[in-house]
Amino acid sequence: MQNQTTPLILTFGASNPVTAIGIQADLSSFAAMGCHGVPVLTTILVGDTTQIDDTHPLDADLVSDQARTVLEDMEIIAIKVGQVGSVENITVIAEIVSDYPEMPMILDPFDSSVPEPESEAEDILLAIRELLIPQATLLLISAVELTRLAESWSESVIPTTPAKQDDMAADVMTLIESGCEYVLVTGVAGQGNDIENILFNDEGIVRRDLWQRVPGTYMGAGNTLSAAITAVLANGMDMADAVHEAQEFTLASINHAQRLGMGKLIPDHYFWAKEPE
Repeated sequence: MQNQTTPLILTFGASNPVTAIGIQADLSSFAAMGCHGVPVLTTILVGDTTQIDDTHPLDADLVSDQARTVLEDMEIIAIKVGQVGSVENITVIAEIVSDYPEMPMILDPFDSSVPEPESEAEDILLAIRELLIPQATLLLISAVELTRLAESWSESVIPTTPAKQDDMAADVMTLIESGCEYVLVTGVAGQGNDIENILFNDEGIVRRDLWQRVPGTYMGAGNTLSAAITAVLANGMDMADAVHEAQEFTLASINHAQRLGMGKLIPDHYFWAKEPE
């Protein structure tokens, strides 16, 4: 293909009118880091800066048609999977990803701000674990969500707080043994007001980064991080360095966050483009 200089990233995710999470936020992060995003809608969210009130998953055939049409036309070099919407969508996304094993796939399907349909919550969790995580190059997951996911394969331990680091490492290794190459656990409690993000692979801890918690409430911090990691990888950086650079970008976006509505602050992905006061 001639004249392509910008890395192309296919992203599966939700449409969010606030653009704080989902594919709109992905496209913003990709563009800020020199990539072009190709969006595939999986579900439509209804909400504002305060909360997401409702979700409307799209038909799985439509999700498949969107993705396969652009994959046949464009030279995609990385895939990001965010909110999936339904078990049927997970199935078609897993089939598509399996057809392109050479592409890195960044998986960030958990978002505490997006309500799950109660009737399907456990089925969605199981499908993510069995169909998507084994194919992921990197799974991004918070310490709280890791504990919840671990409950799906271990009924003997049901903690109500994030797991201790020994238990956390064991849970991560279970995911890596299933086929996932890297796992980034975010929001691990550190000393005082610090939080830690820890990157694992099959040899154990690859890197750990300690950050001071930024005061305030935000929508889209995790989405910014996973999108930024995908973009940095698409630009050719190795995983350990990509994770660190994406964290720095996310922290800067949060430090320049804007109050666009009456609810949570929204990270500013274009902080670097604005003239200093």
